[in-house]
Amino acid sequence: MHDQKGRSLSLSPSRRIITDLVHFAKKMPTVPVERVMQIGPLRQARSQLTVRPSWCAIFTKAYACVAARQPALRRAYLPFPWPHLYEHPVNIASVAVEREFRGEHCVFFAHLRSPDQQSLVQLDEHLRRFKEEPVESIGLFRRALTVGKLPWPIRRLLWWIGLNSSGFKRAKRMGTFGVSVYSSLGAESLHPLSPLTTTLNYGVIQPHGKVRVRLIYDHRVLDGADVARALAAMEAVLHGEILTELQSMARPLREAS
Repeated sequence: MHDQKGRSLSLSPSRRIITDLVHFAKKMPTVPVERVMQIGPLRQARSQLTVRPSWCAIFTKAYACVAARQPALRRAYLPFPWPHLYEHPVNIASVAVEREFRGEHCVFFAHLRSPDQQSLVQLDEHLRRFKEEPVESIGLFRRALTVGKLPWPIRRLLWWIGLNSSGFKRAKRMGTFGVSVYSSLGAESLHPLSPLTTTLNYGVIQPHGKVRVRLIYDHRVLDGADVARALAAMEAVLHGEILTELQSMARPLREAS
């Protein structure tokens, strides 16, 4: 019987993107905070809709509403030219999106600007475009692949500049908070890695309406109590503004029937 040998595979541009992201994310002192939320009323309201906004759109908007009111959630730590915090005036959500590209499952990052100011329908349309349009037709994805093709010293330099040289450019290029979720596959991440100040993550929604919602935060910018209060405020927004929006979407359907 002959010994079988494996094979060496070069890193694709998309795999290099994740390698670089993890390189910088692991330098951050991040801590996860979890809150069990009861979203049964939202689940019920959403089930009555013919066209249902994704849970990703719902949770992203809810957290963005909280971050719009709490400036600390829009801040980032910058070490250059001296250690300081930068506060961006608006939210930019960076949502991890899986796409199949050239025979490989790849993760790209879709930007949603001011999601707190958009309707759930609008947010869902944006997310659908990032998930369905050709990868090469989306500027963010195309630029990421271009950087991923560069030699690693140049890539790492570009990443460092993007994260540390300017707070404004950092927010514009990277986002102010991240969203990383794959609960639709029946699994959840306990501590996703990200170079952003906060990353939103939630688990599988149970039949009775309970769900575990997590914020992973940069301890240089925030403290645990800040994040715990943000999660409580997020649950209040879900049961307030978001539930009201879902119910208003269902109202025309009831009136038509």
